[in-house]
Amino acid sequence: MSENLETAKLFYEACETGKGWVGCKQYCHSDAIFSAQAGVLDGITTGEGDTEWMKNLLTPIPDGHYELLFLAEDEERNSVAACAVFHGTQTGPGGPVPPTGKTAAADYAYLMIFEGDVIKHVTKIWNDMITLQQIGWA
Repeated sequence: MSENLETAKLFYEACETGKGWVGCKQYCHSDAIFSAQAGVLDGITTGEGDTEWMKNLLTPIPDGHYELLFLAEDEERNSVAACAVFHGTQTGPGGPVPPTGKTAAADYAYLMIFEGDVIKHVTKIWNDMITLQQIGWA
């Protein structure tokens, strides 16, 4: 496994298990950029913002976990892609409504672009409305 692929895997694991920026920043540029075309992520433009959002999501969805389906590197473009399914049930406090007990299985992907040996930009591809409908938030 290449160094960038290993770094991406470690970043991904830390982010998706709710370690927040404290657990993810070692794999990223200090000014890492984040982008997504998902309403619930509107206004989040930094790696720090994304990793903290993910950490906070695990309060209303405490059993949230990912199933990694694909992880690959494109050396020519200095990037790594990860595809997964996020699973979880809204049983905890902190959502926009009281706990619904409903479960989500959400397909999503990350594209991580490197500068040197750290992540400079992360794009998340996710249909947030489907997930919100599944857990009863929309």
